[in-house]
Amino acid sequence: DEQLRRAAVPPSTLTLLGLVSMSLALFNFLASRKYDEPLTWGNGIETRELAWCDALFMGPPSMAAVSAATGDRRYLDLADRLWWKTTDYLYDKDEHLYFRDSRYFEQREKNGRKVFWSRGNGWVLAGLARILDDMPQDYPTRARYVALYRDMAERVAGLQGADGYWRSSLLDPDSRPNPETSGTGFFLYGLAWGVNNGILPRDKYEAHVRRGWNAMVKAVHPDGMPGWVQPIGAEPGAMTADTTEVYGTGALLLAGSEIIKMVASPARADAE
Repeated sequence: DEQLRRAAVPPSTLTLLGLVSMSLALFNFLASRKYDEPLTWGNGIETRELAWCDALFMGPPSMAAVSAATGDRRYLDLADRLWWKTTDYLYDKDEHLYFRDSRYFEQREKNGRKVFWSRGNGWVLAGLARILDDMPQDYPTRARYVALYRDMAERVAGLQGADGYWRSSLLDPDSRPNPETSGTGFFLYGLAWGVNNGILPRDKYEAHVRRGWNAMVKAVHPDGMPGWVQPIGAEPGAMTADTTEVYGTGALLLAGSEIIKMVASPARADAE
């Protein structure tokens, strides 16, 4: 550090280098852990394992990005191990959706259907897009990710409302009929990314993306604030036109970043 200061490296660069160093130290610590506990919810398991589906957006894509930046595949290998540990536990192969965590395995909605939360599954679909973005084409389990991504995409597209929104409860939308824009935004990002990267057929999914985007922009206030964002939670819940959170803005921006590419680019043949 002292050598950098003497070389008159700008303070902003020193700050950035410090953050990178701290981040790598954290990822090295994560890579040293065993991750051998069961994922049953309780006893603070969420502080030691990826025991809830939201974590598949937060953790593995970041590890994959570090591997892409450093060339060190240890981080991606860890992401891969943790992704499939959580998926094997929380993914319902019949419904092609993720339970939020083990507390919801036996819970049911008012209509008797299983509880699948829109934003939780939105985190996962967006996480799949992000980890695939930084995963080499020849990575041993890439085909498994692509298959999961396509399965989820098809299921999610079929659950979209006629007005373009997804509801907070994916299998009981009538129980919470208001729009929910954070889940909607993450789904739109994930679907548009698949179209842009040739993994999803444009002729099947573009209409879903366009209908969803037209709905999303109607929820944005004149000052730019997205409304109809469900507050922080772990299951389908209530929201209003005036409720918002920072992740709602993030979902809107992520969706827009892929949709603008989609509308500006010609159709692609399937790449994988």
